[in-house]
Amino acid sequence: MSLDNLYSDLTIKTGAKLALVVLDGLGDIATPEQRNMTPLEMADTPNLDKLVQSGCAQGRLTPVAPGITPGSGPGHLGLFGYDPIEYKVGRGVIEALGLGLTLKAGDVAARANFCTVNAKGIVTDRRAGRIPTKKCEELCALLSTKIKKIGDTQVIIEPGKEHRFVIIFRGKGMEGPVTDADPNREGLAIPTVKPIDSKSAKQKKTAKLIAEFYKKALPILKNEKPANAFLMRGIAHQPKIPTFEERYQLKAAAIAVYPMYKGLSQLVGMTKIEGPQTIAEQFDAFQKEYDNYDYFFIHYKNTDKAGEDGDFAAKVKAIEEFDQALPRLLAKKPDVLVITGDHSTPCSMASHSWHPQPVLIHSTCSGSDKLDRFTETGSNLGSLGVFDAKFLIRLMQANAKMFDKYGA
Repeated sequence: MSLDNLYSDLTIKTGAKLALVVLDGLGDIATPEQRNMTPLEMADTPNLDKLVQSGCAQGRLTPVAPGITPGSGPGHLGLFGYDPIEYKVGRGVIEALGLGLTLKAGDVAARANFCTVNAKGIVTDRRAGRIPTKKCEELCALLSTKIKKIGDTQVIIEPGKEHRFVIIFRGKGMEGPVTDADPNREGLAIPTVKPIDSKSAKQKKTAKLIAEFYKKALPILKNEKPANAFLMRGIAHQPKIPTFEERYQLKAAAIAVYPMYKGLSQLVGMTKIEGPQTIAEQFDAFQKEYDNYDYFFIHYKNTDKAGEDGDFAAKVKAIEEFDQALPRLLAKKPDVLVITGDHSTPCSMASHSWHPQPVLIHSTCSGSDKLDRFTETGSNLGSLGVFDAKFLIRLMQANAKMFDKYGA
Protein backbone atom coordinates (compact mmCIF):
# COMPACT_ATOMS: atom_id res chain seq x y z
CA MET A 1 0.00 0.00 0.00
CA SER A 2 1.30 3.47 -0.88
CA LEU A 3 1.53 6.14 1.81
CA ASP A 4 -1.08 8.25 -0.01
CA ASN A 5 -3.49 5.31 -0.01
CA LEU A 6 -2.91 4.80 3.70
CA TYR A 7 -3.71 8.42 4.44
CA SER A 8 -6.85 8.14 2.30
CA ASP A 9 -7.99 5.01 4.13
CA LEU A 10 -7.54 6.73 7.50
CA THR A 11 -9.29 9.99 6.51
CA ILE A 12 -12.55 10.88 8.22
CA LYS A 13 -14.76 13.94 7.72
CA THR A 14 -14.86 16.23 10.74
CA GLY A 15 -16.23 19.50 9.39
CA ALA A 16 -13.05 21.28 10.45
CA LYS A 17 -11.93 24.51 8.82
CA LEU A 18 -8.32 24.65 7.62
CA ALA A 19 -6.41 27.70 6.35
CA LEU A 20 -3.00 27.82 4.67
CA VAL A 21 -1.56 31.33 4.42
CA VAL A 22 1.48 31.58 2.16
CA LEU A 23 3.74 34.62 2.40
CA ASP A 24 5.58 34.05 -0.84
CA GLY A 25 9.35 33.84 -0.43
CA LEU A 26 9.01 34.41 3.32
CA GLY A 27 12.22 32.69 4.42
CA ASP A 28 15.45 34.68 4.59
CA ILE A 29 18.97 34.53 5.97
CA ALA A 30 20.72 36.84 8.42
CA THR A 31 23.83 38.66 7.16
CA PRO A 32 26.14 41.27 8.72
CA GLU A 33 24.88 43.81 6.17
CA GLN A 34 21.38 43.29 7.63
CA ARG A 35 22.56 43.56 11.27
CA ASN A 36 22.47 39.74 11.40
CA MET A 37 18.70 39.80 11.35
CA THR A 38 16.08 38.55 8.90
CA PRO A 39 13.03 40.57 7.79
CA LEU A 40 10.83 38.41 10.06
CA GLU A 41 13.08 39.25 13.01
CA MET A 42 13.21 42.94 12.14
CA ALA A 43 9.49 43.41 11.46
CA ASP A 44 7.06 44.73 14.08
CA THR A 45 4.42 41.96 14.23
CA PRO A 46 2.28 42.31 17.36
CA ASN A 47 -0.62 40.25 16.00
CA LEU A 48 1.59 37.41 14.80
CA ASP A 49 3.45 37.51 18.13
CA LYS A 50 0.17 37.21 20.02
CA LEU A 51 -0.84 34.22 17.90
CA VAL A 52 2.48 32.48 18.58
CA GLN A 53 2.26 33.16 22.29
CA SER A 54 -1.25 31.67 22.40
CA GLY A 55 0.24 28.31 21.42
CA CYS A 56 1.82 27.20 18.14
CA ALA A 57 4.15 24.53 16.85
CA GLN A 58 6.98 25.77 14.64
CA GLY A 59 9.53 24.25 12.28
CA ARG A 60 11.10 24.51 8.85
CA LEU A 61 9.94 23.12 5.50
CA THR A 62 12.18 21.68 2.79
CA PRO A 63 10.28 22.60 -0.39
CA VAL A 64 11.67 19.87 -2.69
CA ALA A 65 14.84 18.25 -1.34
CA PRO A 66 17.91 19.52 0.53
CA GLY A 67 19.90 21.94 -1.59
CA ILE A 68 17.32 22.24 -4.37
CA THR A 69 16.02 25.74 -5.12
CA PRO A 70 12.35 25.55 -6.18
CA GLY A 71 10.32 27.65 -8.54
CA SER A 72 6.93 28.86 -7.37
CA GLY A 73 5.17 25.90 -9.02
CA PRO A 74 7.04 23.13 -7.20
CA GLY A 75 7.04 25.21 -4.02
CA HIS A 76 3.25 25.45 -3.94
CA LEU A 77 2.55 21.92 -5.17
CA GLY A 78 4.58 20.69 -2.21
CA LEU A 79 2.47 22.77 0.17
CA PHE A 80 -0.65 21.27 -1.41
CA GLY A 81 0.72 17.78 -0.73
CA TYR A 82 1.78 16.89 -4.27
CA ASP A 83 5.36 15.64 -4.44
CA PRO A 84 6.98 18.25 -6.72
CA ILE A 85 9.37 15.63 -8.09
CA GLU A 86 6.51 13.33 -9.10
CA TYR A 87 4.14 16.05 -10.34
CA LYS A 88 5.95 18.27 -12.82
CA VAL A 89 3.88 21.19 -14.08
CA GLY A 90 5.15 23.82 -16.48
CA ARG A 91 4.85 27.39 -15.29
CA GLY A 92 3.24 28.39 -18.56
CA VAL A 93 0.33 26.04 -17.90
CA ILE A 94 -0.13 27.43 -14.41
CA GLU A 95 -0.03 31.04 -15.58
CA ALA A 96 -2.46 30.38 -18.43
CA LEU A 97 -5.00 28.75 -16.13
CA GLY A 98 -4.63 31.60 -13.67
CA LEU A 99 -5.53 34.10 -16.38
CA GLY A 100 -8.73 32.16 -17.03
CA LEU A 101 -7.55 30.69 -20.32
CA THR A 102 -8.72 27.26 -21.42
CA LEU A 103 -6.03 24.86 -22.57
CA LYS A 104 -6.94 22.29 -25.21
CA ALA A 105 -5.32 18.95 -25.88
CA GLY A 106 -2.08 19.60 -27.74
CA ASP A 107 -1.67 23.19 -26.53
CA VAL A 108 1.75 24.27 -25.34
CA ALA A 109 1.86 27.22 -22.93
CA ALA A 110 4.74 29.40 -21.80
CA ARG A 111 5.16 31.96 -19.05
CA ALA A 112 6.86 35.04 -20.52
CA ASN A 113 8.54 38.15 -19.10
CA PHE A 114 9.22 41.34 -20.96
CA CYS A 115 12.87 42.16 -20.41
CA THR A 116 15.58 44.59 -21.45
CA VAL A 117 18.51 43.61 -23.67
CA ASN A 118 21.44 45.74 -24.85
CA ALA A 119 22.65 46.19 -28.42
CA LYS A 120 24.50 42.87 -28.24
CA GLY A 121 21.40 40.97 -27.11
CA ILE A 122 22.60 40.59 -23.52
CA VAL A 123 19.86 40.66 -20.87
CA THR A 124 20.37 43.68 -18.62
CA ASP A 125 17.05 43.53 -16.73
CA ARG A 126 15.00 40.33 -16.60
CA ARG A 127 11.83 42.24 -15.63
CA ALA A 128 12.20 45.40 -17.73
CA GLY A 129 11.94 47.50 -14.58
CA ARG A 130 8.65 45.83 -13.70
CA ILE A 131 6.79 47.80 -16.37
CA PRO A 132 3.20 48.78 -15.51
CA THR A 133 0.47 46.30 -16.38
CA LYS A 134 -0.99 48.80 -18.87
CA LYS A 135 2.27 48.85 -20.83
CA CYS A 136 2.35 45.05 -20.79
CA GLU A 137 -1.16 45.01 -22.23
CA GLU A 138 -0.13 47.41 -25.00
CA LEU A 139 2.90 45.32 -25.95
CA CYS A 140 0.90 42.10 -25.92
CA ALA A 141 -1.70 43.69 -28.19
CA LEU A 142 1.07 44.79 -30.54
CA LEU A 143 2.53 41.29 -30.76
CA SER A 144 -0.92 39.72 -31.12
CA THR A 145 -1.73 42.01 -34.05
CA LYS A 146 1.53 41.23 -35.83
CA ILE A 147 1.78 37.50 -35.12
CA LYS A 148 -1.43 35.52 -35.26
CA LYS A 149 -0.08 32.27 -36.68
CA ILE A 150 3.20 30.53 -37.39
CA GLY A 151 2.61 28.05 -40.14
CA ASP A 152 -0.46 26.03 -39.11
CA THR A 153 -0.08 26.92 -35.43
CA GLN A 154 -2.22 29.62 -33.77
CA VAL A 155 -0.41 31.99 -31.41
CA ILE A 156 -2.39 33.33 -28.43
CA ILE A 157 -0.81 36.10 -26.33
CA GLU A 158 -2.44 37.20 -23.08
CA PRO A 159 -1.09 39.88 -20.68
CA GLY A 160 -0.70 39.24 -16.99
CA LYS A 161 0.45 41.64 -14.27
CA GLU A 162 3.38 44.04 -14.69
CA HIS A 163 6.02 42.47 -16.97
CA ARG A 164 4.40 39.03 -17.14
CA PHE A 165 2.38 37.47 -19.95
CA VAL A 166 1.40 34.11 -21.38
CA ILE A 167 1.90 32.62 -24.84
CA ILE A 168 -0.12 29.63 -26.02
CA PHE A 169 0.80 27.74 -29.17
CA ARG A 170 -2.27 25.92 -30.47
CA GLY A 171 -1.68 23.40 -33.22
CA LYS A 172 -0.85 19.77 -33.90
CA GLY A 173 2.17 17.61 -33.19
CA MET A 174 3.59 19.66 -30.32
CA GLU A 175 4.50 18.78 -26.75
CA GLY A 176 6.53 20.00 -23.82
CA PRO A 177 8.57 20.35 -21.85
CA VAL A 178 11.39 22.13 -23.64
CA THR A 179 14.19 24.18 -22.13
CA ASP A 180 13.67 27.79 -21.08
CA ALA A 181 14.42 30.81 -23.24
CA ASP A 182 15.64 32.50 -20.09
CA PRO A 183 19.23 32.72 -18.74
CA ASN A 184 17.73 33.19 -15.24
CA ARG A 185 20.11 36.06 -14.54
CA GLU A 186 21.34 39.25 -16.13
CA GLY A 187 24.56 39.37 -18.15
CA LEU A 188 23.77 36.56 -20.58
CA ALA A 189 22.00 36.29 -23.92
CA ILE A 190 18.55 34.73 -24.30
CA PRO A 191 19.26 31.00 -24.82
CA THR A 192 17.83 28.97 -27.67
CA VAL A 193 15.04 26.57 -26.70
CA LYS A 194 15.86 22.87 -27.03
CA PRO A 195 13.90 19.62 -26.49
CA ILE A 196 14.24 17.99 -23.08
CA ASP A 197 13.99 14.63 -24.83
CA SER A 198 16.21 14.74 -27.90
CA LYS A 199 14.27 11.83 -29.43
CA SER A 200 10.87 13.53 -29.20
CA ALA A 201 9.63 14.78 -32.57
CA LYS A 202 6.87 16.75 -30.81
CA GLN A 203 9.33 18.57 -28.56
CA LYS A 204 11.56 19.28 -31.56
CA LYS A 205 8.60 20.87 -33.36
CA THR A 206 7.84 22.97 -30.27
CA ALA A 207 11.45 24.18 -30.05
CA LYS A 208 11.53 25.04 -33.76
CA LEU A 209 8.24 26.91 -33.48
CA ILE A 210 9.48 29.01 -30.56
CA ALA A 211 12.67 29.88 -32.44
CA GLU A 212 10.51 31.10 -35.32
CA PHE A 213 8.34 33.10 -32.91
CA TYR A 214 11.42 34.86 -31.52
CA LYS A 215 12.58 35.59 -35.06
CA LYS A 216 9.29 37.36 -35.79
CA ALA A 217 8.68 38.99 -32.39
CA LEU A 218 12.04 40.54 -31.44
CA PRO A 219 12.15 42.97 -34.40
CA ILE A 220 8.69 44.23 -33.40
CA LEU A 221 9.95 45.13 -29.92
CA LYS A 222 13.47 46.33 -30.71
CA ASN A 223 12.66 50.06 -30.42
CA GLU A 224 10.57 49.74 -27.24
CA LYS A 225 11.99 51.05 -23.97
CA PRO A 226 12.66 49.43 -21.56
CA ALA A 227 10.79 46.29 -22.70
CA ASN A 228 12.59 45.54 -25.95
CA ALA A 229 12.64 41.73 -25.67
CA PHE A 230 11.13 38.88 -23.69
CA LEU A 231 12.02 35.65 -21.91
CA MET A 232 10.06 32.39 -21.88
CA ARG A 233 10.03 29.58 -19.33
CA GLY A 234 7.90 26.73 -18.10
CA ILE A 235 7.12 25.76 -21.70
CA ALA A 236 4.89 22.69 -21.45
CA HIS A 237 1.48 21.10 -21.96
CA GLN A 238 -1.12 20.47 -19.24
CA PRO A 239 -0.60 17.22 -17.31
CA LYS A 240 -3.22 15.07 -15.63
CA ILE A 241 -3.29 15.53 -11.87
CA PRO A 242 -5.71 14.29 -9.17
CA THR A 243 -7.82 16.99 -7.55
CA PHE A 244 -7.33 18.32 -4.05
CA GLU A 245 -10.78 17.16 -2.98
CA GLU A 246 -10.15 13.64 -4.28
CA ARG A 247 -6.92 13.38 -2.30
CA TYR A 248 -7.97 15.02 0.97
CA GLN A 249 -11.78 15.07 1.09
CA LEU A 250 -11.67 18.82 1.56
CA LYS A 251 -13.62 21.35 -0.49
CA ALA A 252 -10.99 23.99 -1.20
CA ALA A 253 -10.94 27.64 -2.20
CA ALA A 254 -8.04 29.85 -3.27
CA ILE A 255 -7.76 33.57 -2.58
CA ALA A 256 -4.86 34.87 -4.64
CA VAL A 257 -4.14 38.03 -6.61
CA TYR A 258 -1.56 36.95 -9.20
CA PRO A 259 -2.49 34.62 -12.09
CA MET A 260 0.34 32.20 -11.35
CA TYR A 261 -1.14 31.23 -7.99
CA LYS A 262 -4.71 31.19 -9.23
CA GLY A 263 -3.53 28.78 -11.89
CA LEU A 264 -1.79 26.52 -9.40
CA SER A 265 -4.92 26.28 -7.29
CA GLN A 266 -7.15 25.72 -10.32
CA LEU A 267 -4.83 22.97 -11.53
CA VAL A 268 -5.63 20.92 -8.42
CA GLY A 269 -9.34 21.77 -8.50
CA MET A 270 -9.62 24.59 -5.99
CA THR A 271 -12.28 27.24 -6.55
CA LYS A 272 -10.80 30.66 -7.32
CA ILE A 273 -12.28 33.52 -5.30
CA GLU A 274 -11.91 36.51 -7.59
CA GLY A 275 -11.81 40.18 -6.70
CA PRO A 276 -9.49 40.88 -3.74
CA GLN A 277 -6.34 42.89 -4.53
CA THR A 278 -4.83 43.50 -1.08
CA ILE A 279 -4.14 41.16 1.81
CA ALA A 280 -6.84 42.91 3.87
CA GLU A 281 -9.34 42.32 1.07
CA GLN A 282 -8.21 38.70 0.83
CA PHE A 283 -8.89 38.17 4.52
CA ASP A 284 -12.27 39.87 4.13
CA ALA A 285 -13.08 37.41 1.33
CA PHE A 286 -12.01 34.59 3.65
CA GLN A 287 -14.57 35.78 6.21
CA LYS A 288 -17.27 36.04 3.56
CA GLU A 289 -16.64 32.56 2.13
CA TYR A 290 -15.84 30.85 5.43
CA ASP A 291 -18.98 28.71 5.58
CA ASN A 292 -18.71 27.57 1.96
CA TYR A 293 -15.40 25.69 2.03
CA ASP A 294 -13.36 23.37 4.26
CA TYR A 295 -9.91 24.55 3.22
CA PHE A 296 -8.56 27.95 2.20
CA PHE A 297 -5.31 28.77 0.42
CA ILE A 298 -4.47 32.46 0.78
CA HIS A 299 -1.47 33.80 -1.13
CA TYR A 300 0.48 37.00 -0.39
CA LYS A 301 3.03 38.08 -3.01
CA ASN A 302 4.69 41.22 -1.65
CA THR A 303 7.29 39.43 0.49
CA ASP A 304 8.67 37.63 -2.55
CA LYS A 305 8.70 40.76 -4.73
CA ALA A 306 10.79 42.58 -2.14
CA GLY A 307 13.15 39.63 -1.74
CA GLU A 308 13.70 39.32 -5.48
CA ASP A 309 14.44 43.05 -5.65
CA GLY A 310 16.96 42.67 -2.82
CA ASP A 311 15.00 45.25 -0.84
CA PHE A 312 15.27 44.36 2.86
CA ALA A 313 13.22 47.34 4.05
CA ALA A 314 10.41 46.56 1.61
CA LYS A 315 10.27 42.94 2.78
CA VAL A 316 10.03 44.11 6.39
CA LYS A 317 7.24 46.48 5.39
CA ALA A 318 5.40 43.70 3.52
CA ILE A 319 5.48 41.49 6.61
CA GLU A 320 4.21 44.36 8.76
CA GLU A 321 1.35 45.04 6.32
CA PHE A 322 0.40 41.37 6.53
CA ASP A 323 0.47 41.53 10.32
CA GLN A 324 -1.80 44.58 10.38
CA ALA A 325 -4.42 42.68 8.37
CA LEU A 326 -4.06 39.41 10.29
CA PRO A 327 -6.87 40.06 12.84
CA ARG A 328 -9.37 39.89 9.96
CA LEU A 329 -8.34 36.28 9.44
CA LEU A 330 -8.09 35.37 13.12
CA ALA A 331 -11.60 36.66 13.78
CA LYS A 332 -13.01 33.46 12.26
CA LYS A 333 -10.81 31.21 14.43
CA PRO A 334 -10.14 28.45 11.86
CA ASP A 335 -9.59 25.03 13.46
CA VAL A 336 -6.17 24.74 11.85
CA LEU A 337 -4.09 27.70 10.70
CA VAL A 338 -0.73 27.43 8.96
CA ILE A 339 1.47 30.39 8.09
CA THR A 340 4.54 29.74 5.96
CA GLY A 341 6.20 30.45 2.61
CA ASP A 342 6.50 28.43 -0.58
CA HIS A 343 10.29 28.90 -0.51
CA SER A 344 12.86 31.33 0.81
CA THR A 345 13.83 34.48 -1.10
CA PRO A 346 16.75 36.01 0.81
CA CYS A 347 17.18 39.73 0.18
CA SER A 348 20.96 39.31 0.13
CA MET A 349 20.62 36.86 -2.78
CA ALA A 350 17.74 38.65 -4.58
CA SER A 351 16.45 35.27 -5.74
CA HIS A 352 14.77 32.06 -4.62
CA SER A 353 17.00 29.80 -2.53
CA TRP A 354 17.20 26.30 -1.10
CA HIS A 355 16.96 27.42 2.55
CA PRO A 356 14.03 25.74 4.37
CA GLN A 357 11.21 28.21 4.99
CA PRO A 358 9.74 28.77 8.48
CA VAL A 359 6.31 27.33 9.26
CA LEU A 360 3.88 27.55 12.15
CA ILE A 361 0.79 25.47 12.91
CA HIS A 362 -1.91 26.70 15.27
CA SER A 363 -4.73 24.45 16.47
CA THR A 364 -6.26 23.20 19.69
CA CYS A 365 -3.88 20.25 19.61
CA SER A 366 -0.77 21.78 18.03
CA GLY A 367 0.79 22.25 21.44
CA SER A 368 3.00 25.21 22.28
CA ASP A 369 6.71 25.50 21.63
CA LYS A 370 6.74 28.34 24.19
CA LEU A 371 8.25 30.75 21.71
CA ASP A 372 7.51 34.47 21.66
CA ARG A 373 7.81 35.15 17.93
CA PHE A 374 7.63 33.53 14.49
CA THR A 375 11.12 33.81 13.01
CA GLU A 376 13.68 31.61 11.31
CA THR A 377 15.66 31.35 14.56
CA GLY A 378 12.56 30.40 16.55
CA SER A 379 11.46 27.91 13.92
CA ASN A 380 14.83 26.17 14.23
CA LEU A 381 13.92 25.47 17.87
CA GLY A 382 10.36 24.33 17.19
CA SER A 383 8.89 20.89 17.79
CA LEU A 384 8.09 20.29 14.11
CA GLY A 385 11.76 20.16 13.17
CA VAL A 386 12.69 20.21 9.49
CA PHE A 387 10.40 18.18 7.21
CA ASP A 388 9.37 17.92 3.57
CA ALA A 389 6.72 20.43 2.52
CA LYS A 390 4.64 17.65 0.91
CA PHE A 391 3.74 16.42 4.41
CA LEU A 392 2.37 19.77 5.60
CA ILE A 393 -1.19 19.03 4.45
CA ARG A 394 -1.06 15.74 6.35
CA LEU A 395 -0.08 17.54 9.55
CA MET A 396 -2.92 20.00 8.93
CA GLN A 397 -5.34 17.07 8.60
CA ALA A 398 -3.94 15.48 11.75
CA ASN A 399 -4.40 18.74 13.67
CA ALA A 400 -7.97 18.81 12.35
CA LYS A 401 -8.44 15.28 13.78
CA MET A 402 -9.16 13.93 10.31
CA PHE A 403 -7.23 10.66 10.68
CA ASP A 404 -8.49 7.50 12.34
CA LYS A 405 -6.03 5.44 14.35
CA TYR A 406 -3.72 3.18 12.35
CA GLY A 407 -3.66 -0.41 13.50
CA ALA A 408 -4.85 -2.08 16.69
